[in-house]
Amino acid sequence: MDGLDPGNVFLADCPARLAVEVIADKWAVVVLWGLNDGPRRHTELITLIGGISKKVLTQTLRRLQTNGLVTRENFGGVPPRVEYELTELGRTLMGPIRMLTLWAEENGEAVLDAQERT
Repeated sequence: MDGLDPGNVFLADCPARLAVEVIADKWAVVVLWGLNDGPRRHTELITLIGGISKKVLTQTLRRLQTNGLVTRENFGGVPPRVEYELTELGRTLMGPIRMLTLWAEENGEAVLDAQERT
């Protein structure tokens, strides 16, 4: 057994469930991984992450910041220069995200095959 009690760990007010909800957002893991190599500006993330709109990226970054996974630093100036960076807490997710990425690379075709069968 893995030590997790399925009857308790994902109750509505359980911190573990709340943490999973933060990273289960469609774009959260992709944005976090995009910050893995260091601070990036909003426009850099838009370029790096295919298919995400500016609005959705902003919402995702705000949610990650609110939950302590990302910091936002405003350098001022004209035009304003803002950079986003992983916090120490955010960096703790890089190992699990790396594992999920490997799983996705190994099983992506099987997932597509299953989708085509339905």
